[in-house]
Amino acid sequence: MISRTRFWIFIGLILLVYLAGMFVTLFENDSAQFAVMAMRMVQENDFINLFKGPEEYLDKPHLHYWLAALSFKIFGIYDWAYRIPAILVTLLGGWSCYGLGKALYSKDAGKIAALIFLSSQTIVLSVIDVRTDAVLTGFTVFALWQLLLYLQRRSLGNIILGAVGAGLAFSTKGQIALVVIALPLLCYIAYTRKWKLLFDWRVLVALLVIALTITPMLYAYYQQFDLHPEKVIRGKTNRTGFRFIFWEQSFERLSGEGVGQNSSDYFFFFHTFLWVFLPWTVIGLAAYGTRIKRIFKNRFRLEKGVEVMTIGGITLIFLLISFAQFKLPHYLNITIPLFAVLTAAYLVYLKDSAKEKVLRIFRNIQYGIFGLCLVVTALLNHFVFEAGIRENLLLSFAISILVYVIVERSDPFQKIITTAVLSATILNLSLNSSFYPSLLQYEAGATMADIVKEKNIPVNRIYKLSEAHTWALDFYNREPVKITSSERVIDMNDIWVYATDKELDVLKAKGLSWEEQYATDQFRITRLQARFLNPETRKEVIRKRHLVYLK
Repeated sequence: MISRTRFWIFIGLILLVYLAGMFVTLFENDSAQFAVMAMRMVQENDFINLFKGPEEYLDKPHLHYWLAALSFKIFGIYDWAYRIPAILVTLLGGWSCYGLGKALYSKDAGKIAALIFLSSQTIVLSVIDVRTDAVLTGFTVFALWQLLLYLQRRSLGNIILGAVGAGLAFSTKGQIALVVIALPLLCYIAYTRKWKLLFDWRVLVALLVIALTITPMLYAYYQQFDLHPEKVIRGKTNRTGFRFIFWEQSFERLSGEGVGQNSSDYFFFFHTFLWVFLPWTVIGLAAYGTRIKRIFKNRFRLEKGVEVMTIGGITLIFLLISFAQFKLPHYLNITIPLFAVLTAAYLVYLKDSAKEKVLRIFRNIQYGIFGLCLVVTALLNHFVFEAGIRENLLLSFAISILVYVIVERSDPFQKIITTAVLSATILNLSLNSSFYPSLLQYEAGATMADIVKEKNIPVNRIYKLSEAHTWALDFYNREPVKITSSERVIDMNDIWVYATDKELDVLKAKGLSWEEQYATDQFRITRLQARFLNPETRKEVIRKRHLVYLK
């Protein structure tokens, strides 16, 4: 179906994309924030307490930060070291997609599912802009794979491994991990009528393993919060880590309480899916629609070659997260493994059923997506930012590949897979090696850290005038910026102040002056807008950050 050689070439190309993104500057806010939180653990040798800047952090569990801190311990405090755990767990997720596809369908479906998962746009982005979802997704799909094998084989080893995966996922982001593992499995059990397996003695063993796996995280919560009811967290006392992680966390996300509300659009994830699953979106939607139609046509009767684990899991998870009042695109990451398996199985079905007409349609659509990726690459590197020799060579190479793929003599099925993987590779190589480095020149904290290093400015003498976060500057200085105020700074000397334009005006109004001053451009690079992308209007939305020396 797809040769071993071609499969590993594609895996190699995807790994090349991941490698190119390892050394990109950390994105503000979340990536840089989480890296600083892990950095503090290492520097203070405190792996129990979670802090977000000066504030105690009760939002997400510890595992992501522990893994990043472990990587810092081994490799040093570098941006690429922060990304290593996410990449490794994502590769575990790719392997688990292979296993899940193989268990539900066939080895060929498993191989294609792994490629789809690893090359999906949101997954590629998640190992560059690393948040908790990369680790969550990898451990979640591993748990799904192993627990499915238990349901098929009644194997004690599989249910133990699945329980470990579920415990690690829970220790990464809390209840939502267990929910998104349980929903697809319950769909599988309901369709296959294997309810008796829920009452097997092995399930008790699995629950014990989950409890043991999450014990370190619960112990840390107990030490930081449950032993200190006097602590004020988000304006409340008597905050217990146990109650938060087992009950309050997900309800706060659904209601927006504590974290705020950013979207009441119930269709947010439907239109977000159009880009997060690229370059497989059209085939994924067709696979979903075809499976829904087939299941209803057969009135949910058990049918050989049909499963509802993926389709049911996708549907229920979509409905659940769509009602949350706080939404972000990467919340969809947990559905990508299920979409990958469903899409792979659909492609294999079309191939095995000799649906050549349908395959040719999808082949032509993939040509169009490849062409769209080339247009986006050209615009980003020739319009948004000035292209160099490297960018021109990459674009020329991409065009040559597109021409070769079109004229190459192979069946539509092979061309669909090849074109999709190459689309993802070309686009993301361009993003990681050219666009993101250019874009991150407008992240003031990171560029100011370069100036601090170049000018040998003592990092322990840098202050800011408010509690506004400076995650990138904190990380690349390897030292959090200290907080003071415009009133106190009058009586301080031999210090550097990191400030906005308005804050500098306040200092001048108080009679302060300085001779040494450095300035960098600032833009919230994770919230791109047309005026920034257009070089002619970019200056209208760029702000400045300054570093001034007060004797």
